[in-house]
Amino acid sequence: MNTTPENTTVPLRAAVAALPAYVPGARVAPGSGAWKLSSNENPYPPLESVREVIAGAAAEVNRYPDMYATDLVGAIAEHVGLAPANVVVGTGSVSVLGHVLQSVVEPGDEVVYAWRSFEAYPIYAAIAGATSVTVPVTADGRHDLTAMAAAVTPRTKVVLVCTPNNPTGPAVRSGELAALLAAVPREVLVVIDEAYLEFVRDPEVPDAVTLLREHPNVVVLRTFSKAYGLAGLRVGYALAPTALATGIRSASTPFGVSGIAQQAALASLAPTAQAELMERVDRLVAERTRVVDALREQGWDLPETQANFVWFGLGDATTDRARQATEAGILVRPFAGDGIRVSIGESEANDAFLKLAATWR
Repeated sequence: MNTTPENTTVPLRAAVAALPAYVPGARVAPGSGAWKLSSNENPYPPLESVREVIAGAAAEVNRYPDMYATDLVGAIAEHVGLAPANVVVGTGSVSVLGHVLQSVVEPGDEVVYAWRSFEAYPIYAAIAGATSVTVPVTADGRHDLTAMAAAVTPRTKVVLVCTPNNPTGPAVRSGELAALLAAVPREVLVVIDEAYLEFVRDPEVPDAVTLLREHPNVVVLRTFSKAYGLAGLRVGYALAPTALATGIRSASTPFGVSGIAQQAALASLAPTAQAELMERVDRLVAERTRVVDALREQGWDLPETQANFVWFGLGDATTDRARQATEAGILVRPFAGDGIRVSIGESEANDAFLKLAATWR
């Protein structure tokens, strides 16, 4: 008879014991036929050219991958116009964020970020030994960068800027980000988290790589999970000044990015694949526009979204609405007491959600 050991005499770190749980988007049960709009995934499968590379790379899984992902780092560097020494890859941008914080945060330091924003922020800040300082987003779901700058104290080590903001959708604009960087001391790290960059169409959104070149206290996070459709392979990266990149690389998990993931990301950066992938992104952006326009015609007052999702600030009605969505065969991502995030998916999935949203009015 199997038994499950449940108790231990070894105490957890207090910070770990107090961690909030990361809540993933709901998964579709096999055979249920439900639409999954809960995880901000790209609804399109990998490109055929990328699938072929994945299949070929599978024959090498008995070997350790290149620990430094040399070829992929070089391709990313060329793609963004920086040197390979400025690029660090990891298992998704969220993992890279953890390595960034581990590299610079001392116990008792403060990490400032908007709230509600990416729910991994309080988790990784606490694991690094930092104290979270949260600044409420505005009524229309935007970062209040003036208030965030005012929240910086002598104990502040990092300011996190999620743009577009997950889960509310708006992107930070050039003027307000320039003002934040001018106000923050140069020894405070500003992390610009751009997981949804490719979906942005607002011309006022700044070029984060240019800001990185101009400010020695900036790090940029990006990912292959969303626009590139490689969420299941976990590849993200940081762009950073060389000295910071060296530290982040030192804190990273050895051999963290698998050989399959490296090869798939590398194939996705090939010129032909890039063109094909960005056409898909354009289609998703067009679908986003269609969905938002339809929702506004229904009477919804929504935050502007520059990402691949929309946000409904439903407050206390959140849990009930999420349950109704599940009953209708549509999985969404509820944030209890705040609202619901709904990813842009296949046209049929979006149509199903629009029909449901109309009943909520």
